[in-house]
Amino acid sequence: MAGPSRTIEVTILSAENLRLDRRSIKKNAFAVVRTDANTFQTTEIDTEGGSYPKWNEKFFLQLPHAPSMTVELHCKTAFGNRNIGTAMVPVSDFIGGYVPENHLHFLSYRLRNYKGERNGIVNISVRTKVSSKVDHCSYGSYGSCSSATSYGVPLGRNDVVGGMVTGVPVWSAFPN
Repeated sequence: MAGPSRTIEVTILSAENLRLDRRSIKKNAFAVVRTDANTFQTTEIDTEGGSYPKWNEKFFLQLPHAPSMTVELHCKTAFGNRNIGTAMVPVSDFIGGYVPENHLHFLSYRLRNYKGERNGIVNISVRTKVSSKVDHCSYGSYGSCSSATSYGVPLGRNDVVGGMVTGVPVWSAFPN
């Protein structure tokens, strides 16, 4: 059963401390972002960064209702493309909870090689593209109306800057 999907904006920023066979890589690293087996995007090859490549490449991908997406790092060698490591990115890290849909998340994940050993870190940013807007003009006739997306609970008056209140519940393990 394939449900509707969302569009996400994924930016592969950089990676840190990449190794191949326990040696720092010299050049030719690239990343592959997969949202499922058939949906993926690949960065250009970084020829100068060595073990600390930088890409800053932005992709727009369809994200089906899946629990995670993957970011794979590879190195182009004389013997072909070698997998450096893979990071599983839980969708719950950037969708759901108390964060608005259009929020830009900066995330870092530990890479694991094919043996499951730690092998560097990948830095990404993710933004879920907003599918619909909240029309806060219909909540009251106070103040001016804007076509900007709004989040939160409408106030009784819209003449207050923003016109919305957003709260995040905070729990404490300590008694009052």
